[in-house]
Amino acid sequence: MTYPKKIDKIKVSNKYLKLIQKTSQPIDSTTGKSSLEEKVTQWAYPPLNKLFELFQSNPKGLTKEDASARLAIYGPNTIKSDSAPFLLVQFFKAFNNPFIYVLLILATISYFTDVKFASPEEQSLFSILVILTMVGISGFLRFIQEYRSNKASEKLSALVSNKASVIRRSQEEVDGVRIELDMKELVIGDIVQLEAGDMIPADIRLLESRDLFVSQAVLTGEALPIEKYDTLSHVSQKKVKSSSEESGVLDAPGLCFMGTNVVSGYAKGIVIATGDSTYFGALAKNVTSHKRVETHFDRGVNSVSWLLIKFMLVMVPLVFIINWFTKGDILSAVTFSLAVAVGLTPEMLPMIVSTNLAKGAINLAKRKVVVKRLNSVQNLGAMDVLCTDKTGTLTHDHITLSHYQNMNKAPCEKVLEQALLNSSFQNGQKNLIDKAIIEAGNSLKYTIHLDKYVKIDEVPFDFMRRRLSVVLSDQTEQQIMITKGAVEEMLSVSTHYQIGEKILPIDESIRQHILSEAKVFNESGYRTLLIGFKNIADEDKKVNYLADDEYNLIVTGFLTFLDPPKESAAGAVKALNEKGVQVKVLTGDSVYVAKQVCELVGIDTEHLITGNQIDKLDDIALCKILDKTALFAKLTPTQKSRIIKALQANGHTVGFLGDGINDAPALRDADVGISVDTGADIAKETADIILLEKSLLVLEEGVVKGRETFGNILKYLNMTASSNFGNVFSVLVASAWLPWEPMLAIHLLIQNLIYDISQTVLPWDKMDKEFLAKPRKWDAPNIKRFMLWLGPTSSVFDITTYILMWTVFGAGAAYALHGGNAGQDIMNSGWFMVGLVSQTLVVHMLRTSKIPFIQSRASLPIMISTTLAIAVACYLPYSSLGASLGFIALDGSYFYWLIATMIGYMSLTQLIKTIYIKKYGKWY
Repeated sequence: MTYPKKIDKIKVSNKYLKLIQKTSQPIDSTTGKSSLEEKVTQWAYPPLNKLFELFQSNPKGLTKEDASARLAIYGPNTIKSDSAPFLLVQFFKAFNNPFIYVLLILATISYFTDVKFASPEEQSLFSILVILTMVGISGFLRFIQEYRSNKASEKLSALVSNKASVIRRSQEEVDGVRIELDMKELVIGDIVQLEAGDMIPADIRLLESRDLFVSQAVLTGEALPIEKYDTLSHVSQKKVKSSSEESGVLDAPGLCFMGTNVVSGYAKGIVIATGDSTYFGALAKNVTSHKRVETHFDRGVNSVSWLLIKFMLVMVPLVFIINWFTKGDILSAVTFSLAVAVGLTPEMLPMIVSTNLAKGAINLAKRKVVVKRLNSVQNLGAMDVLCTDKTGTLTHDHITLSHYQNMNKAPCEKVLEQALLNSSFQNGQKNLIDKAIIEAGNSLKYTIHLDKYVKIDEVPFDFMRRRLSVVLSDQTEQQIMITKGAVEEMLSVSTHYQIGEKILPIDESIRQHILSEAKVFNESGYRTLLIGFKNIADEDKKVNYLADDEYNLIVTGFLTFLDPPKESAAGAVKALNEKGVQVKVLTGDSVYVAKQVCELVGIDTEHLITGNQIDKLDDIALCKILDKTALFAKLTPTQKSRIIKALQANGHTVGFLGDGINDAPALRDADVGISVDTGADIAKETADIILLEKSLLVLEEGVVKGRETFGNILKYLNMTASSNFGNVFSVLVASAWLPWEPMLAIHLLIQNLIYDISQTVLPWDKMDKEFLAKPRKWDAPNIKRFMLWLGPTSSVFDITTYILMWTVFGAGAAYALHGGNAGQDIMNSGWFMVGLVSQTLVVHMLRTSKIPFIQSRASLPIMISTTLAIAVACYLPYSSLGASLGFIALDGSYFYWLIATMIGYMSLTQLIKTIYIKKYGKWY
């Protein structure tokens, strides 16, 4: 690295520079770890003198000149992220869609059929304008829906705009002074001070601390704050390093990470990473710099689009060759073959898809589900695996007091009373445990007259003792010490236990019994404390108490705490399972806590796995165990993403529900990312769907609506593709037999437009309950089968119509008498009505696997739209426009033949449908 001349004098360790450079390396796909995680773990353990040498720092603080030079080298302490593209770029990206490409190909085809190869009097831009209008509307709808989703980088910057307390000095000063700086001005090597309520401004190695508790929920999802402390001041480096390696880098006690916040206590630390080099920065960079993965919807759309294109590439040359050889006119053959391509392509496909998705988004909004990206509506319905965090989704995200029991594990009011006194009189910010105790007392209407007590002193909590004591004096001036703390630490200073009025000694068997009971609580997912007391003799009374005064305590009982499951969680998990959606829990929380919650809500925990175990598996081994594993605990953000990608590799459509910064990579990698309106900004911006209520019940309703939306899209695709294919197959037969084309290009376009317009109300149709019972996915092979089976069904009656028009209604006689195009208008009129009426009426046959009109009826909008389409089809040849379009008014007896044809067509279609379902076991 080359430094500017103005900072040539600065000495920066080469070893340090290499470490910083390596922190920007990508996440290893094999281990799921980033270089940052590995290097930060190394920074947690060097002795302080080596730490200062490594970062060229000083416990008295950096000089202002040194800090300015470093700021010039490494830049501000901000999260760099990709800025949103210009508005015009976003607009054009909205048209980057396979369906749009199909329509543009169609517009090009229409140019040749209607302009390039048409005679001057027949040239028309009508079809081209219609197609381009549909392209514009479809793309514009998508642009409006997705415009707001490009704000993630701005939200990241706003998240870390805060002040930091830093020790700086001038070159002449020996001791630094504490100053307030904007976080973006922090540099590596700075000495910062932290107090309760502060946001951690960068990644920091602690130099000293007192009673420091940090909430890392934004990174891990764990509800309770975690202790942080200088690893060398209190316990052996070897022990702490071993413990941290077992639990993960975020649990390293000597490291604090950017974006987390101080709940209580005080600390001083050295900045070891800033900006993009921080854990948070690397996480954000991974989210914003990586391209969003191709979702199930994207893959499905591509497969269906290519299916239509392949059919067009096969059918168009066939029509061209047959017409060329039978008619001998190459120009006419080219024109008609392009017209066939018009007929094969569903012109309204992007419009139908966008309308269905938009309607689905509106329906979801009514159910407290806000859709940010339209495609995610279908992905939600196709989802067969839902990965979710535990906290706030399955649980209330609120710690509660579950048990207050004596040594016989019976509820004991004295245990609750002592806990209330301890929590009420302790100084400082009440932590989640204290709040849970106080709330439990209030909910039970358990009143303690606090004014009867006077606080004498307090021995505050620290990580070594893991206890907190208050000393109170009652109205008789009797002093009592009440202590609560971790089980082993309480037993180390207790000599007796109390049951009722009896006070009994704690021997080794009792000690082991207490530890065993505590272990049972812990393995059931509870955080367990002991509460105890001692009456202070008059000769031992004093004003100031120390930790050394915590001895000869009498244990009163157990206190257990839990973030309880929501009442609706078990029912929601069951409902999702019944609808074919597996629920898997991906959490940064501990194994025991996660296991307890999962068991209470009905999630299988037999094959749980931890983050450390995942790191030891390669991708193939991970894929093999995923389907039988429903609980993943102690995960890092990169491990969550790895699990989601492995599930997708197993063929699943994966949804992920999360609300923290740590969830952002997984939200981006999932087929459908789901967050909540109270989540972190980066999570909300990365997500595809936002829940206004963090509940699986709300999500279960969203899944059903997503399936309804997708079902109506599939209806259109299957019905339109099979009908159009049937028409083109009929054209092949007619081309080989008739002396002229049975239908003009303009007729095909009008027919498709009337039909497609009638289908714009499909979003308001109903879906059979059987269809909604399980996830549905894009299935291009099934659409192909559907086309090949149902398309030729209509061709049977198209051919009977050819014969009817040629013989009964005189098209053949006219051609025999006059030659040329004589009789073509008769054929055009008759087949136009049969084609459009059958194509529209068969909607009722193909929209359901059941018997139409009897077992399943379409919604009122569908009934009205199809009736109007049939009316227009029958009226157009008789209208004033008929002659100009190449139609002729047929004899009234034609409609008897039309009704008979439709009865035969519907009967045959129902028969083929029954055989199809029996053979393939599915309809859509």
